[in-house]
Amino acid sequence: MISKNSTAGTTGTHGTTGGGDRTGGSTARLRTARRRTAVAAGLALALGLGVTAQASAGSPRSVSGKPSDNITRIADFYGAYIDAVNDEGGGKLADELRKHYLTPAFQKELAAWEDENHANGVLRAQNVPLAWKVTDNGTADHTEAVVTLTWGSSGTTKLVVDMTRTTHKIFHIGTTGAQGK
Repeated sequence: MISKNSTAGTTGTHGTTGGGDRTGGSTARLRTARRRTAVAAGLALALGLGVTAQASAGSPRSVSGKPSDNITRIADFYGAYIDAVNDEGGGKLADELRKHYLTPAFQKELAAWEDENHANGVLRAQNVPLAWKVTDNGTADHTEAVVTLTWGSSGTTKLVVDMTRTTHKIFHIGTTGAQGK
């Protein structure tokens, strides 16, 4: 694609004109640079350098759940609630999550607990945990889960959360299950 123009000199593919200096060479240098880049990328893949970089970043994670599964619902509630409490301006969302996931009677019970203990009743603490985990604790007439809250250097707290099987609403949060109240 390089053409000779008798009056203007050499014109390269990028429209550079001049008196025969470097323009034809500039196109050749561009092609050479592209080849070097392609060869380097090919060598990196062949030597496994790309795979090493991905492995050090960690393998892809996945999270799944079903709206009909109460353990999923409890995990969804705690994940969203902790995010809302932790995020600036998330107070309204935290309140809405309580209204959606907790029975009305338990919302009143929780408010009384919070007034008495000066702490967040869902988390049973004044701070926000760094991580959480939900484990099925198994019961016959309702769902009981153990929620483990991780606080960093100060350890963990285990809460027992009970949810109805019919309405999928949380009716108890405490250090023991609803049956051990």
